[in-house]
Amino acid sequence: MRTGEALPAVGEVLTALATGLWHWSTATGLVTVDAEAARLLGLPAEETVLTEAQTRSRLHPVDWNEITGVVQLAVAEGTLAEVRIRIMDDRGQVVRVVRSRSKPSFDPVKKAYELIGTLQEVTEPRPGTPAGRTAVTGDWRRSREAFLLDAGRALAEARSTEEVLRVAAGLSMPGFSPDGLAVFGVEGDRLTLIGHHGHRPGDEAPFTQMSLQTDYPAAEVARTGRAVYLSSPEQYRSRYPLTWPMAAHFGRRSWAFLPLTVAGRTMGAWMAAFAYPVAFTPDERSVLTTVARMLAQALTRAGAAETQRELTDGLQRSMLPTLGPEIPGMTLAARYIPTGGGLQVGGDWYDMIPLPGGRFALVIGDVQGHDVRAAGLMGQLRIALRAYAAEGHRPDAVLSRASRFFYGLTHTDKADASADPRFATCLYVEVDPVTGVLETARAGHLDPAIRMADGTVMVRATAGGLPLGIDPDSDYPTTRLVLEPGEALMLCTDGLLETGGHDIDTGWRRIRTILEAHEGDLEELADALVQAVHGPSSHHTTGPFADRREDDIAVLLVCRHGEGSGLGAAVPVRPAVRRTMLTVAQAEPERVAEARQQVRELLHDWTCGEQIDSAVLLVSEMLTNVLVHTDTDALLVAEVTGGPGERRMRIEVTDSSDDLPHKRRPGELASSGRGLVLIELLAHDWGVAPRGEGKSIWFELYEPDGSGGDAAGGAAAAWSGA
Repeated sequence: MRTGEALPAVGEVLTALATGLWHWSTATGLVTVDAEAARLLGLPAEETVLTEAQTRSRLHPVDWNEITGVVQLAVAEGTLAEVRIRIMDDRGQVVRVVRSRSKPSFDPVKKAYELIGTLQEVTEPRPGTPAGRTAVTGDWRRSREAFLLDAGRALAEARSTEEVLRVAAGLSMPGFSPDGLAVFGVEGDRLTLIGHHGHRPGDEAPFTQMSLQTDYPAAEVARTGRAVYLSSPEQYRSRYPLTWPMAAHFGRRSWAFLPLTVAGRTMGAWMAAFAYPVAFTPDERSVLTTVARMLAQALTRAGAAETQRELTDGLQRSMLPTLGPEIPGMTLAARYIPTGGGLQVGGDWYDMIPLPGGRFALVIGDVQGHDVRAAGLMGQLRIALRAYAAEGHRPDAVLSRASRFFYGLTHTDKADASADPRFATCLYVEVDPVTGVLETARAGHLDPAIRMADGTVMVRATAGGLPLGIDPDSDYPTTRLVLEPGEALMLCTDGLLETGGHDIDTGWRRIRTILEAHEGDLEELADALVQAVHGPSSHHTTGPFADRREDDIAVLLVCRHGEGSGLGAAVPVRPAVRRTMLTVAQAEPERVAEARQQVRELLHDWTCGEQIDSAVLLVSEMLTNVLVHTDTDALLVAEVTGGPGERRMRIEVTDSSDDLPHKRRPGELASSGRGLVLIELLAHDWGVAPRGEGKSIWFELYEPDGSGGDAAGGAAAAWSGA
């Protein structure tokens, strides 16, 4: 072209450069292409108008989706939309690759995009060449998609801000990975630094509590919600001269600052810094933008979870009691571990209520459910129980009033779907620390367990009624127990037993092993019980393992001081004696089975199993004899004295009837009359003793020393085989 000649028309220039021109309006759904663009699309080389469906049929389906994402990104950032497109023939084969560059705009009224751009054929570089390593190929796209899936999964699983930052720092983006990260938040008019990676301690000082009006890329992004890409130090220095010195000493070559946006609100900014130059192509910007969106969502979730945990901890601290001042002669310990589900506040609770005359009440219970309503009901029920106890009512009256209160609390508003009827289990124990007498009333809760001075553990069967809130007129009979010096009482909710896939029986065996083997003080025992279920814990707090928990756990321990018990202060006491007492009423014949179980638990470490069978058989005979031949109740007292290998068990059944039993010789087919015959045959010693009112029958068995057989044990074996 000679000097002074007119410039050629735009169309001639594009044709000379083998570049096509196209126009696309999503409002009309039409794509207009010139002759060169039509040729590149595999159509006759003439200007034509295509529908979106006709255009889409000429492109690789993955690339069509790519165009949509790149256009949206370019509109959001106010940049050009650039993308590589694979052109397909009628047989679905790739015939060429073209590059599309366009300037998209968005009409908010029509909610439509309009694009004018160019198409130009490009040659795909060969694998292994420098261009091949940086080209946007199908393999790169697949790697990017796999990366985004992995990144999304990892960020979704992060449960705290610290974990989110750790995941973000470990992301390895396909083809380019930052070596420095920083996450900024917004508080009022200040830019705050939430966390960073790839920097030395102390490097963050200039960037903390920065004004949003500062000439700094992250501040601009937080103000405007638009990304900033800086491909070189020169670009950074020319655009942000005031804050360039703050970034210069880090030695980075490229920076991307992206908004962290959730629900249309910019909550901060994310900086990705690179030690090498990055061009920030549309594909690279697309990856960074997608990661920023996932990062913003993950930080929002983590922040909400941390706020919820703070609320939970505060709620727990406000609702759980302290055990109060020291009680002379007794030690108390308690633990509450919440569930990991939901708000981490459930319906389990415990309490210690001071009563007149130096007595106090221990309460433990479980409101149905693991939600905020369960926690609220638990708080109201706990206050009501304290009020009824402070009025001076006995344990049965306290639970009766509490049941009526709870029934009214959960059955009043039937129009409220959330106010579904609930119930609560509860165990109320009134303790006299001087005598060790325990007056218990139980509403559908687990029975208490007692650890004797020598480590023997027994579940104490207590009378009980329905859970609170089921029947407002329920009765709650009381049971009197005695806590001997050196013994410890354990109250717990079912979470302690059932966590870890156990049922009540297998869970109790697990906990019983801990109770029997422990030799530390009461606080150490409380920790050991919780750790046996799912790991370390602290007083009334959650732990890192809270998410694996299946149910709330409440444990309450009280020990009466005794010499050598290891659980309380030492005071002189008489030698330890294992003892259990149980009343079997005429109307409760099923308690004979409880008596047999208590005898087995009392003799859990007795060396001769045949003697245990003999004792259980004789107890059953003696109690049944009272129920069948008298109209009175029976009192069972069983105790073990002495050291291992030379112990003696004495079991006595007392009733208020004056009729003394007589030994008979029953016939072969007789259904009764064998009681005293069995006692004479199986016991080492026995007798019948009249009392002031009634009588008692007793027998004794002596533990063999292990050197040989035992006469009573052999007799028991002979009887069981007869």
